Amino acid sequence: MKVGLIVYGDLDLVSGGNFFDRRLVEHLRSRGHDVEIIALADGSYVRHLTQNFKPGLKRKLSSSGFDVLLQDELTHPSLFLLNQRLRRRLPCPIVAIVHHLRSSEDRPERHRERYRRVEKRYLESVDAFVFNSHTTRESVEFLMQKKTRNVVATPGGDRFQAGLSREDIERRASEEGPLRLLSVGNLIPRKRLHVLLDVLGGLRGAPWTLDVVGSDEMDRRYAETIERRVESLDLGAKVSMHGTLDGERLAEMFRRAQLFVLPSSYEGFGIVYLEAMAFGLPVIAGAAGASDEIVQHDATGFLVPTDDTFSLQLQLQRVIEDRELLAQLSVTAFERFSDHPTWEQSMTSIEELLTAL
Repeated sequence: MKVGLIVYGDLDLVSGGNFFDRRLVEHLRSRGHDVEIIALADGSYVRHLTQNFKPGLKRKLSSSGFDVLLQDELTHPSLFLLNQRLRRRLPCPIVAIVHHLRSSEDRPERHRERYRRVEKRYLESVDAFVFNSHTTRESVEFLMQKKTRNVVATPGGDRFQAGLSREDIERRASEEGPLRLLSVGNLIPRKRLHVLLDVLGGLRGAPWTLDVVGSDEMDRRYAETIERRVESLDLGAKVSMHGTLDGERLAEMFRRAQLFVLPSSYEGFGIVYLEAMAFGLPVIAGAAGASDEIVQHDATGFLVPTDDTFSLQLQLQRVIEDRELLAQLSVTAFERFSDHPTWEQSMTSIEELLTAL
């Protein structure tokens, strides 16, 4: 099977969506399929819209000989009109990989409405869908007002070998000293690191430390705001910024931590929540989006409403003050992790859909 995949920029850039797409490419190639990546130039939303009118892309796709054309839904502004014209010349089905809708993010309503109109037109131009969560599927079908041909292939959390037993996790939870918090996510407003820092500023006298892992290059203005916030809240001695980490260095951060905190305003799935649970870490997550498909409130962690600093502070205080609660949450998170599909299982389900198409 010859497969095309349209993405923005470099697929190696660190993000949950890129990681999902890379795993799919690796899986398909390992099964003997020919996968060609078509990387569109990244840029502003307006610049993306103009790519619909570039004849070179239309010619390339029309003569590609693909058996199926995959499109990361994030590229929708570049394709929402082009797909309509391709229909007359492209003999293969078009499949969208939807991580989450741009119009589902926390934005002013006038912006969300503009994105909804473009996304709806794009979604109507494809034949089938790969969704990373049931929540994402529901949001797409609600916007389209119809059922879709699809597969829900939730990301796996098994890319690391945690190497921990239940006893190790219970022992770690009971260790004396400051509670070791970990937050992993690129420094962008949607991850709500500024909210976490504000809450921790109010708990400055409590015993905790925070390690932050994530790129500061995706939104330099926001990253600089975070640096100033750490300084103004006088948290420099308790907060460590590590930048981008991967592989064993990131795995070691998960092993060392005792609680994972990422109060995002929206996650289409939240791979990092599942990866944290693989290491027996309870998770404090934002309640919006698909986080409730991973985190069970009061069982494997806590779900807090967007920007609800009172709820976030309350849950952090509970765990800081009660190591027995931490141990209980940690063991449950570790045990519930195994209920989720592996990467191999999810990628195989996508391959089956593409083969059927």
